Amino acid sequence: MLNNQKVYFGLIGLLLFASCSKLTKATDFITQPTAREVYARNFESDSLPYIFWNMAFKEALQDSLHVNSPYQEMGIFNPKINPVYAYELYLERGRNYDFSVLTDTINPLVFIDLYEKTSDSISPFKLEEQAAYEQSTLNFSPKKSAIFKVVFQPQLNAASNFTLTISSTPGYSFPVAGISSKAIQSYWGAPRDGGKRSHEGVDIFASRGTPVLASVAGKVSRTGNLGLGGKQVWLRDGLLGNSLYYAHLDSIIVTNGQRVKIGDTLGLVGNTGNARTTPPHLHFGVYSRGSGAINPLPFVKEEAKLADNQKASEIYNRYLVKSVRANLRSSASAKSQQIGSLTRLDTVNLLGETADWLHVETSTAKRAFVHKSLVTPL
Repeated sequence: MLNNQKVYFGLIGLLLFASCSKLTKATDFITQPTAREVYARNFESDSLPYIFWNMAFKEALQDSLHVNSPYQEMGIFNPKINPVYAYELYLERGRNYDFSVLTDTINPLVFIDLYEKTSDSISPFKLEEQAAYEQSTLNFSPKKSAIFKVVFQPQLNAASNFTLTISSTPGYSFPVAGISSKAIQSYWGAPRDGGKRSHEGVDIFASRGTPVLASVAGKVSRTGNLGLGGKQVWLRDGLLGNSLYYAHLDSIIVTNGQRVKIGDTLGLVGNTGNARTTPPHLHFGVYSRGSGAINPLPFVKEEAKLADNQKASEIYNRYLVKSVRANLRSSASAKSQQIGSLTRLDTVNLLGETADWLHVETSTAKRAFVHKSLVTPL
């Protein structure tokens, strides 16, 4: 009889657990909680470890470190110091950005939060995007060029090798066959007609007759031989709503109203219009509804590839300043802003490594970059 009661209550418990689980999932579907809100369910409201973990995140929003894409940092999460990795960076409209963290175990959660910088002195950063729960990658395409802050934070007590990467790809396919953005020789904003106007595009130089390609799927809205642009094609981007302008063509292959896919040939490189006295090239422009001409370079420029790096060689290292003075920098560059300094025998905790620089945390919890040559491991 007693055993039957145990089985009965056990089944009731399982049913209640299953019901609660389904209810939570149903509620989450409606409320769409953030990854951090889901994680917080694992802790009591007065849990000191969680409180300190959350405080570390909020403090990191005040960090003044800067990086550029592409960027890569390697290290080992140190559970003793609640590590947080926060960086400001300029994100350009027309690019697709990837923020990712690769670990050597499947266990640690890593939270990725992206904020846009605002002019509000009280709330200087507005949450823009967050990686989903248990996802270690965040993809983002900004609607405007602006300064953002990305914050990476591992879960409590995470201990794992990691590689943190920020990279980007152009939003459009390159518009001239067989070459890359290295063929661009004239850029947005360059003076024209003795300074009376500025260049509203980029000039991509190539041999006459080189195919000019659709950078995006869309509809040909206009073709013709008109004014400064000579033989030209206008292509309406079906996804973003931009108009792409291809000018100085030697010949036009598409027709008005024709739908094209990425890589279809629109025409051939030439030097018609006001480019008659210059070598053959494509003038490529991007026009946004309501904004007019915008810089097309971010839409088509390839990003430098990051070198393959090995795992961090040291575990939970603390470093000792060996020089008389060690400047703390806002970026991994000697030309970046000095945001502090250390003196001989001061110690720092290692957060990560990038090239010849260390990302460190001082005894006052200040995070900065210091050159490897100025410190030695303890």
